[in-house]
Amino acid sequence: MKFKDDLNRIVNLKNPKRIISLVPSITELLYDLGLGERIIAVTRFCKYPKKEIEKTDKIGGTKDFDLQKIRSLKPDLIIAVKEENDKNRVLEIAKEFPLYVFDITNMSTALEAILKIGEITETEKQAKELHQKIKIEIQSFSFIKEKKVCYLIWEKPMMTIGNKTFISEMLHLAGYKNSFSDKKENYFSVTVEDIKTEKPELIFLSSEPFPFKEKHKKQFQEQFIDSKIILVDGEMFTWYGSRMLKAINYFKQLNKEINKK
Repeated sequence: MKFKDDLNRIVNLKNPKRIISLVPSITELLYDLGLGERIIAVTRFCKYPKKEIEKTDKIGGTKDFDLQKIRSLKPDLIIAVKEENDKNRVLEIAKEFPLYVFDITNMSTALEAILKIGEITETEKQAKELHQKIKIEIQSFSFIKEKKVCYLIWEKPMMTIGNKTFISEMLHLAGYKNSFSDKKENYFSVTVEDIKTEKPELIFLSSEPFPFKEKHKKQFQEQFIDSKIILVDGEMFTWYGSRMLKAINYFKQLNKEINKK
């Protein structure tokens, strides 16, 4: 069958049996859809499910995946995401094997990706069930009053996120307002002065891609005495797919903890 991916490329697929995932969150989703036996390789950043991932072949990182290793495995489906994978490598390997690229930037495209993966892997029933569960959780989630948040993804230089990102949408879902929602750039550096000018009530230090720790929290609290500094689980704000279901419960707990402080 012919499918059109998010780059408007035509991809020929027929019930793929040898799948390579180039994105950690997509890997988790594939396993949750019951496709574990078909997954022949993942990246070194793929974590879940832990026991299965330990036994699965690795083809490098999301940006520097090993083209020769992929060729040796002869996949009949490779799944990539526009923002997370190296464009040149993706286009090169796409000349030789069926490769489907997703462009996930918000909640809507993330939910659509679940259904599309179900369609191209012939697991539509499981995908629709997961899609429905996530929608129900979102609809039942009671938002708190919006608090202004500066979400940091890197330390040196300090980097944050603009409005047209999946992270920003997840912040909004959790009941927060992105301090830099007026910026057109997706990811960009900021100074101490930039953050103080925005006067965020909260500064979220994400666990990924930079692994902020307790020591960073103390350092930031000394610099930003008028903001609460919170260490947050980056996976809950950045991973699409089945992780979105866990994210809702995480946001509920996060809101409770913040309101206690």
